Amino acid sequence: MRKLLWVTTLALLSWLITPATASAQYSNWSIGARIGEPSGINIRKYFGDKHAFDLNIGTYGGLYGTRRSYRVGEYKSVGLTFQGHFLWHTALTKSESIRAYYGFGGQINNRKYYPPRLNGEYENALSIGGSGIGGLEFFPAGKPFSIFLETGLYVELLQAPFFLSLNSGVGLRYNF
Repeated sequence: MRKLLWVTTLALLSWLITPATASAQYSNWSIGARIGEPSGINIRKYFGDKHAFDLNIGTYGGLYGTRRSYRVGEYKSVGLTFQGHFLWHTALTKSESIRAYYGFGGQINNRKYYPPRLNGEYENALSIGGSGIGGLEFFPAGKPFSIFLETGLYVELLQAPFFLSLNSGVGLRYNF
């Protein structure tokens, strides 16, 4: 296992420092990984130099603790989430290597909910709400990837109206 970790780390580092001909291209797709709340796979589609659509598919509830009060019971596990945002983005530097973005969208979550009426048993809780996000994206010169840092807020509409959750993360995307 340790040998596999070393090989994977060296391969990733080699890929990151190897020159490439691709540069930041905002009319293409990108795919990568996001660590945070939610964590998982991140897919982005750029529409010109001002707009994008961002989709996160992964886990929800792991970063800020798996135990959390919810309605009259609590969450005690990590769940599955789908999160999508329509984004507006703009260059912060002349070279366009750093871009700021913000956007709005929605989120669907599914977690194990433990209400007192079930005496320690759980039921699956599907929740739906709106979310907003803002962040920075860095495109290293001559590299086909970007690094991003973002934060935002999720406001649940169904099943617990106005239940709030902080959504923040960091990630790496390959642009093609």
